Amino acid sequence: MPQADRATGDPNEATRDGGPAAAPDEERLSLFVERFAADMVEAGMPRMAARVFGALLSSPEGVLTSAQLSGQLRISPAAVSGAIGYLVGITLVRREREPGSRRDRYRLHPDQWYEALTSRDARLVRWSDTLRDGIAMLGPGTPPARRMAETLEFFDFMRREMESLLSRWRAHREEVFGPAGPRPTDSA
Repeated sequence: MPQADRATGDPNEATRDGGPAAAPDEERLSLFVERFAADMVEAGMPRMAARVFGALLSSPEGVLTSAQLSGQLRISPAAVSGAIGYLVGITLVRREREPGSRRDRYRLHPDQWYEALTSRDARLVRWSDTLRDGIAMLGPGTPPARRMAETLEFFDFMRREMESLLSRWRAHREEVFGPAGPRPTDSA
């Protein structure tokens, strides 16, 4: 059985010797980024943020500068800046200083989906507090308060379940990828 490519999990992407497949050409990479971005846009992510995220996700080290993103995606530095602001805000990407330079570079947050979901917890708490205030203001027996109570219960349920789900994800991730998670292919 062929060894699966670590980055995609696709056994068809591994070479015969079990090593990683050759890097995709620029056109194929661009098509992937645009397809992935379209999927993210359909899920509610702004288009530029989705394209920048796709470019970072498919980059060899998960790190690119604004100039690299602008060039690869053929977008303005202002568009990169806005997209990065969004991605940093939802904890999928972090901004860091390029060593020995004054330029920033942007890195996928390690375990980005875990971090993005755990950052939602604070929002759910805030929404739950607002809903409690709304229920108290409207009176618990009213139809709008009942709808709010059901929404509040959903948020509380999600928070309880998410904690358990994310804990199981960490264990599963470690089992599949090891303690540090998936790594880019070694160039040495």
